Amino acid sequence: MKDVSALVMPDDVRYTNDHEWARIEGDLVRVGLDDYAQDQLGDIVFVGLPDIGAKFNQGEEFATVDSVKASAECYMPVSGEIVEVNRAIEESPQSVNQSPYRDGWFVLIKPNDLSEMDSLMTSNACLDRLRGKE
Repeated sequence: MKDVSALVMPDDVRYTNDHEWARIEGDLVRVGLDDYAQDQLGDIVFVGLPDIGAKFNQGEEFATVDSVKASAECYMPVSGEIVEVNRAIEESPQSVNQSPYRDGWFVLIKPNDLSEMDSLMTSNACLDRLRGKE
C-alpha cells in the first residue's frame, strides 16, 4: 500500500469521507473512486454501475466495487441524475487501479444543486484527514 505522501490527489477534484471523488465539468460532475480507496482495495476485479437516468441523493449508494481483498459500496458525492456511465470499466475494472481520475471514472451526473460540491473536501483537506490531522 502507498504511503499518504505517494497518493495522487488532484486539486481540481473534491473528495468525500468515503473516498469518492467529484470533478465539475461544465454543468456536469464526473465521479469516481479516489487513489486512496483503489490502493486500499487492491486489484479491482468488478465494478457494478447504475443505469443512465437513475437518480441519487447525496450520500446514497450508487455503485459497488469488488477486489481481490474486499467488496465496497460507493456513495454519490452530490445529488443528481446519471447521464453517462463508464461501461469500459465493467470490461476492464483494473483501469480504476491504473488511472482512477482519467480512464477509471464511474459516472457523469447532472447535479441537482452544484453547491453540494462545497460540502466535499479539497485535496489538502483529504490528505490532512488521511494523515490524522482532521
